[in-house]
Amino acid sequence: MLEQNLALVQQRIARAAERAGRDPRDITLVAVSKTFPVETILAAYALGIRHFGENRIEEATQKIPTVNSRITQSSITWHLVGHLQSRKVKDALPLFDVIHSIDSVALAQKIEARAAALNKTLAILLEVNVSGEASKYGFAPAPREEFFEAVRAILALPHLDVQGLMTIAPIVAQPDAARPYFGALRELRDELRARFPDRAWQHLSMGMTDDFETAIAEGATMVRIGRAIFGERV
Repeated sequence: MLEQNLALVQQRIARAAERAGRDPRDITLVAVSKTFPVETILAAYALGIRHFGENRIEEATQKIPTVNSRITQSSITWHLVGHLQSRKVKDALPLFDVIHSIDSVALAQKIEARAAALNKTLAILLEVNVSGEASKYGFAPAPREEFFEAVRAILALPHLDVQGLMTIAPIVAQPDAARPYFGALRELRDELRARFPDRAWQHLSMGMTDDFETAIAEGATMVRIGRAIFGERV
């Protein structure tokens, strides 16, 4: 079942990219493995997955070292795709290669201090609450100048490699209803490229199981997919 699910997701990514006139190789599939055991992650790895996403630090602390110890060939890139509390920064940094959920200058500064202590440069994405939902984390995209000031402060932190933006679209009845939110994140990324041209701003992390094809149409470079690959949460 895992092999079939993965093949179908990869086909859907390729078709969505082709419909948008994009190269499917420019889109990174992050397999979100939260709640699934080490053996399931290793099975996905055997099928070619190299990017995995986890949501919870406690769970990742148990799973990631075990998976890494059992990998003998090319390594895994671990993505933190869930909210990161300041008090969990110390635990998170040794585990993850990319953090998608930087949602404040204060959090970025705390990560910078820890990364400096570890002599580690960490890839990060800035989470933006495009929809403005109170239940979601992330920077407010407006007023723009306030957001740009926060970005400027984070770009000045030498151990953080700001690579782009992330958002979580609202739950909608039809995937196309999420298109304005993904489009808004892409437009914000384009503004950042103009305002801070010394950075590539190469990544847009957006789209999950129910809406990733729409996200790809709007420029997603990372899609975070769990259920469509692994099935319902265990």
